[in-house]
Amino acid sequence: MAGGGRVRFNVGGQVFETTTTTLANAGRDSMLGALLDSSWNVSSSSSAGAAGGGGVAEYFIDRNPACFAVLLDLLRTGSLHVPPHLPEKLLYREALYYGLLDHVRAARWGAFDGDRLRLAASVPGRAPGDGTAIRAAPDGGCCVAHGGAVRVYNWMLDERRPVSLGHSQVNDAAYLDAATLLVAARERLGKRDDGGMAAFSPATGELRHRFRVAHGAQAKSFTAGALAFDQDTSIFASCKGRLNEYGIGVWDRATGEQADFFYEPPGCAMGDADKLQWLDATNALMVATLFPKADNCFIGLLDFRAKEVAWSWSDAGAAASLDDKRVLHAIAMEDERSVCVINQYDDLGFLDVRSGAGGVRWSSRSKLMNRKVPGEESCYPKLATHGGQLFSSMNDSISVFSGPEYVLTSTLRRSHGGAICDFSIGGDRLFALHNEENVFDVWETPPPPII
Repeated sequence: MAGGGRVRFNVGGQVFETTTTTLANAGRDSMLGALLDSSWNVSSSSSAGAAGGGGVAEYFIDRNPACFAVLLDLLRTGSLHVPPHLPEKLLYREALYYGLLDHVRAARWGAFDGDRLRLAASVPGRAPGDGTAIRAAPDGGCCVAHGGAVRVYNWMLDERRPVSLGHSQVNDAAYLDAATLLVAARERLGKRDDGGMAAFSPATGELRHRFRVAHGAQAKSFTAGALAFDQDTSIFASCKGRLNEYGIGVWDRATGEQADFFYEPPGCAMGDADKLQWLDATNALMVATLFPKADNCFIGLLDFRAKEVAWSWSDAGAAASLDDKRVLHAIAMEDERSVCVINQYDDLGFLDVRSGAGGVRWSSRSKLMNRKVPGEESCYPKLATHGGQLFSSMNDSISVFSGPEYVLTSTLRRSHGGAICDFSIGGDRLFALHNEENVFDVWETPPPPII
């Protein structure tokens, strides 16, 4: 079609007129953008579903006209203006119908920037006690693991049907993609076909697939711990069976069948790993087993091609003292040249993975931000990286470190909720889970100003 041609819509009895140039802003994957496809031929009054004259096609859509007006203005101006009387969730529902949710999200919040995050919402949990983990979904939603269930929230923070594992304790959860949620669970004594790992639909809670482990061609029940996956073919989980079959299980993402099993060698704790992370550049899996789950901390890089531990570090044999620093969490940095760790004093440390020797290079700058209140319950600190920034939870706040030297640049904190027991970044949001009634906060980056 010629650019700038007019199109008329009758939405719920209210007439709107726009141009093909505006419709093109919706994108070809949207319902409105599809009108530009030659198969629709909107320039012809004889098109299916269209009626009109004078060279202007008219389409009737039996939807909410107030929401359509907001969405059409978004396509025209690039900014989102929601009238006070219009419920946002109604607008989101209509945006989903037209295929414009991504446009609404882009206008609702900007690209993720840890130094510009603002508290957008706090969602109270319904389960008693502490949550196990919170995980961000690729589409801006999240899930909270607690006991034998995983509570799932869409990007509008509406709770969906929970994923239930009965009486098995959830150890970890991970979004393989927006339509697949992986859940790792603890095996119960005296039970068979219990625990392990399974894939669920985050939209319906439906069980999609159970991942099996076989040793010597015989299927075994097992406890699954930390989860990870690469970008192409594999899913990883730390595993331990009833007969000391400890190691890292590997499954094919396409078939769900076991593809490999890396048995832990002597001195390398893997079956109880707290953290797994795939490193694309080095084609290796980082495995971290940390205090207090283990008496000694172990961090290693597994090379599955050579079937060996390519690099490792452990505090076993280190001299104990009153100032002994225990590693409580670890994460490989985005350049994959170092691993960042954090201890019980909230000190940050770095390990050089390019060297086969050397200890932790500790920095106490994070300790300056420790705001622990006497008598207040504390949680173990956690680490994350995103977009070149380093994030660390410290009691009731999250610190953001930026630049090549990882200088403290901002702190995320709200007035109540208790200590942060876990946090996760994804879908251009940061989710922080507090230990008080499982309330979690949602942090977003405001959109850039429109000049």
